[in-house]
Amino acid sequence: MSELENWRALLSEHNADEVVTKALVRDVRLPGGAGTMALITLDNGFDHTKPNTFGAHGLFALNGALSEIAARTDLAAVGVTGKPFIFAVGADLTGVAAVTSREQARAVGELGHHVFRRLAELPIPSFAFVNGAAMGGGLELALHCDYRTISAGVPAVALPECFLGLIPGWGGTQLLPRLIGPANAIKLIIENPLSQNRMIKGAQAFELGVADAMFEPADFLEESLRWAARVVRGEVTVSRPERHDGWAKAVADARFLVDMKLRGASPAPYRALDLIALAETAGRDEGFAAEDTAIADLLMGDEVRAGLYSFDLVQRRAKRPAGAPDASLARKITKVGIVGAGLMASQMALLFARRLEVPVVLTDLDQVRLDKGVGYVHAEVDKLLGKGRITADQANRLRSLVTGSLTKDAFADADFVIEAVFEDLAVKQQVFREVEAVVADTAVLATNTSSLSLTEMGAGLAHPERLVGFHFFNPVAVMPLLEIVRGAKTDDATLATAFAVGRSLKKSSVLVKDAPAFVVNRLLTCFMGQVVAAVDEGTPLEVAEHALDGLGLPMTPFALLQLVGPAVGQHVAETLHAAFPDRYGLSEGLAKLVAAGKPGVYQPDFTLDPEAVALFAGGTTPSTAEQVRERVLTALATEIRIMLDEGVVAAAQDIDLCMILGAGWPFHLGGITPYLDRTGIAQPRFLAPGVASVPA
Repeated sequence: MSELENWRALLSEHNADEVVTKALVRDVRLPGGAGTMALITLDNGFDHTKPNTFGAHGLFALNGALSEIAARTDLAAVGVTGKPFIFAVGADLTGVAAVTSREQARAVGELGHHVFRRLAELPIPSFAFVNGAAMGGGLELALHCDYRTISAGVPAVALPECFLGLIPGWGGTQLLPRLIGPANAIKLIIENPLSQNRMIKGAQAFELGVADAMFEPADFLEESLRWAARVVRGEVTVSRPERHDGWAKAVADARFLVDMKLRGASPAPYRALDLIALAETAGRDEGFAAEDTAIADLLMGDEVRAGLYSFDLVQRRAKRPAGAPDASLARKITKVGIVGAGLMASQMALLFARRLEVPVVLTDLDQVRLDKGVGYVHAEVDKLLGKGRITADQANRLRSLVTGSLTKDAFADADFVIEAVFEDLAVKQQVFREVEAVVADTAVLATNTSSLSLTEMGAGLAHPERLVGFHFFNPVAVMPLLEIVRGAKTDDATLATAFAVGRSLKKSSVLVKDAPAFVVNRLLTCFMGQVVAAVDEGTPLEVAEHALDGLGLPMTPFALLQLVGPAVGQHVAETLHAAFPDRYGLSEGLAKLVAAGKPGVYQPDFTLDPEAVALFAGGTTPSTAEQVRERVLTALATEIRIMLDEGVVAAAQDIDLCMILGAGWPFHLGGITPYLDRTGIAQPRFLAPGVASVPA
């Protein structure tokens, strides 16, 4: 049996639901008498909302097309492009769950390598015309071609595999470092995926050297064919610099950064680094075989299935929020008011102006604060202009949209008013009474509170039904989660408007019940409270601080406390202690830290501040790191079960989504509830019967 027949036997039935991407071949006469090109168009038969992917059947289809092309003697070149807006976005992830053996897993890697490398081994030059999104295996296919053009309108170029617990397994770790250098390749293969799966655009890919030429979207294919003809005729010679300098240093530096971020918690980035290091000296056969081994190991591990669970939450559930009212009920927003002009309010103002493109007016108590807030927005606009993110005309428009006023009369024609003032119930109640006195009866009133009762906040309003929680996370522009809180009297039109605004702001919104601290802050306070309590009891701060390093959390507990500020942390703790005194205690050490005016336990150089650490001294019953870890996870499991019983969210998946998007819970752990399930901390299971979880 040939290798191809063996792969077909292993994989032809492993994913019955595969949407097959076909390889449609047509002959194109290249301009200037350069000859005939066989142009392959990748197309799965759907529009851009269902991108081209490569499952086993798609790879066999592409292989068949390449076999037909290889048998011809009349061709001058071969080209590959995609359907409108999409080149290809990689492997068909729906088939991962169907891989049940290491032999099958290895076959996935080997088949992709076999098919893609044929593009580089044809006797005629091969061209990739990257007309749309190119991710994962789609980008790897392009890398196997001799030449690449890219559209300036391509919105996403990425190798996101490490984000999901995998590695680029069809040549990416070997070909990309040789093409653009190890440091740049590491950014695309490791750093960007570990930074909330950041992607680059077509122009950035061209600047890095991923593509040899870039053309505008309107006539991209025509210009690409003209350019290819000039290459075939010898009029254009593509030169690429040697990329061997600093290889070992780039890998070592990246390994240090991965250790800092993950602390060994996920194997995929480390395997990717090993493969990138190998690419400096390995031949193609050796490098591709090493990728096959890594794919076989990782596909049979828990991390990739956990990552895919997380990915499904972000891609599907986040786009169809559970409990959201009919979108047709949403009111149109033509102007936004923001009470307060501090940092959070100013960040909101810029986001509303950029995404909604409507006037935004800030108010505050004095002109100095107001000027500072509006000035912040204008300065951020200048930064965007300087980076080329917006044009001069867009910058001028944004500056004109954001203004300030010392009186709330400026809200008279606003459709959506949100407060971002001090976290004090009486203050917020007063704010809303003043706002309600000047706005129309249909205007939505929103609060950015992180922990206070929405229902109590609206108790004195004439129309409490139009009050909604709209909880952002800091930094506002970066954090994707928006907790939308329904109070006891919030009506459907208000809630629908909140969700519509959230979508316009490009946030992932989750509907949350009006419960103390909602989801993210409630669980983070639970987490932090247990760690701080252990320190109060006598556990060395360094031991408690690093007891959960093995999870690969984005930051340690006391680093998080430093970020949010001890006073804010104490305020939320007090709110939850008042609501649930049996589960949320108050820390004597934290109270002393706040009273001393310390920003946290770390100094500016990130070393521990001995004076701050000493404020927690006095306990006589220390715990081990393992005891702290079990204590924290048990408390989280208990709290999540209570929250689900209380109906704080519709299902466990919403808690997972909130923690991934709002607290940085690692993708590779597959959400907090399946993690607690499979580690045996949580009994009984959180996920409802029939809901896909992560294997133990």
